[in-house]
Amino acid sequence: ICLSPKKQNPPQEKIFKKANELKVIISQKSDLIWAEENAVKVDTSCKLFLQPEWSVYESIIPEIVEYVKLNQKWQVSLQAHKFMHIP
Repeated sequence: ICLSPKKQNPPQEKIFKKANELKVIISQKSDLIWAEENAVKVDTSCKLFLQPEWSVYESIIPEIVEYVKLNQKWQVSLQAHKFMHIP
């Protein structure tokens, strides 16, 4: 199960322990705090991904890369289909 929680519509708490992957969309630097708040709710075996919001990709990807360098439990996730111009 890949869980991608949204601030405006958070998932039920019980789903966190079922997640195999946690993917948090990052559109601004403060979203990294949201990511960490969610990371503590999943099992330690859960893979953690930070994915830039496509509409702000250019401005946010440097922040994500630096964050992942300092917090190696996280990985960067990209929407490959966007780069290939596939809707």
